[in-house]
Amino acid sequence: EDARVEEKEQSEVQQNGDKEEEEDGKKDDRNMNFRFMFNIADGGFTELHTLWQNEERAAISSGKIYDIWHRRHDYWLLAGIVTHGYARWQDIQNDPRYVILNEPFKSEIHKGNYLEMKNKFLARRFKASCRSRAGESLPALLEQALVIEEQLRRAAYLNMTQDPSHPAMALNARLAEVECLAESHQHLSKESLAGNKPANAVLHKVLNQLEELLSDMKADVTRLPSMLSRIPPVAARLQMSERSILSRLATRGGDPAVQQGSFGSSQIYSNNFGPNFRGPGPGGIVNYSQMPLGPYVTGR
Repeated sequence: EDARVEEKEQSEVQQNGDKEEEEDGKKDDRNMNFRFMFNIADGGFTELHTLWQNEERAAISSGKIYDIWHRRHDYWLLAGIVTHGYARWQDIQNDPRYVILNEPFKSEIHKGNYLEMKNKFLARRFKASCRSRAGESLPALLEQALVIEEQLRRAAYLNMTQDPSHPAMALNARLAEVECLAESHQHLSKESLAGNKPANAVLHKVLNQLEELLSDMKADVTRLPSMLSRIPPVAARLQMSERSILSRLATRGGDPAVQQGSFGSSQIYSNNFGPNFRGPGPGGIVNYSQMPLGPYVTGR
């Protein structure tokens, strides 16, 4: 009987050991199948996603996931800014939780301006303006994308939509008409060259229509600057300023909100666009502080 008990205990230990090994194996599989996911929904108004795509392609093809800066590094950069504050680049780099941010610069460590180079890159990636070839100031990459994401969320919260009947949209409507007309009659050129007289007549009519549309588009382009100048800025239409957006993004869930001034952009611009200008929404002015926080500012 004692021998049977010992055998039973040994078999249970072996079974438990197998189960533990299986569980460990499943955990490893889960870790292997884990996919990093992070996004900034900028609506395509910045070059961020194009840049991410090119960087990720280069990182994956070369096998240097941590050595080439891409989306994952931007995530940890933003996490470091939330933890240590803006422009605290050295504190972020010294934090062991954000050691991934130092990986892309390992090959440059022998250079004398190594630290300065890293700090400039981090600042340029998030906030500091850079210069294009033409010399004009370019907006900050990550910060601008975050601001646009918040503006789009604000517009959705206020149920704001583009008015297709606005004069500024006439150019877009005519462009769509030109594309449709050209694509639907592109076969006529071959038939006309083949000696088809009816097709030749139709082709001439289509070309005249295209010429008229292009002439109208040219006139729309000349009127466009004056029409756009009469449209209130985005900050006025959304009743929010970029400063309020950034302070809101930096406020964690449960933390007291940053106190804003006693004036809003709607008050600033309401006198500049005539008596007919009104804020968005069916009712009165909606305070920006009343809008629910987004999932990316909860601090979780």
